Amino acid sequence: MAALRAIIFDLDDTLVDQAGAARRAVVGWAAEHGISGVDVAHRWEAVSDRHYRRYQSRELGFQEQRRARAREFLGVEVTDVEADALFAGYLTRYEAQWVAFDDAVPTLRRVRDAGLRTIVLTNGDDDHQRLKLDLTGLAAEVDLHVSTSTLPASKPDPRAYLLTCERAGIAPAEALMVGNSLAHDVLGPAEAGLEAVLLDRHDAHPETVVRRISTLHDLRW
Repeated sequence: MAALRAIIFDLDDTLVDQAGAARRAVVGWAAEHGISGVDVAHRWEAVSDRHYRRYQSRELGFQEQRRARAREFLGVEVTDVEADALFAGYLTRYEAQWVAFDDAVPTLRRVRDAGLRTIVLTNGDDDHQRLKLDLTGLAAEVDLHVSTSTLPASKPDPRAYLLTCERAGIAPAEALMVGNSLAHDVLGPAEAGLEAVLLDRHDAHPETVVRRISTLHDLRW
């Protein structure tokens, strides 16, 4: 068995509370447009997930999926320029809500202290995700950041993990993947030859037989 040289972390909802930021941001933005109710955050999540998956599959560009989300959620037929302006109202609130989980920095430092490299592999736009790392204070804790917008395929395509390892100069067997998505951060990496750990903060997968932790503080290698 190859010696471990790096731990690859997912970003959104693994190191950064992306879902919480989105929920908090959309309430005020929706109210500005006359939309309220207990299901606002849930509706936005459903719309966002659908169009973001289209972006991840390369069906839509990054800005196009933003426009599609704004149009569908607000129920408006507007030009691209108008859709961009509408989404900007949400984006300002969303970016202001970005925060790293309390266990993120201590875990990244613990990994480095053990002589291992810290790598982030995220499905997303490179500029946007780098800004997220900067604003949450995580950039200085990460040795290598790879966004799948710079790769020919997104997670869970095996190429995403293999090319990340290639950029890091390591073999797949020398990396451990950690993230909150069973498909993207455990099953996909396993197909590419990486070991993986599922971060299940909300006990969403109690029946799974894969390695599972509820907090990054419990991560062992």
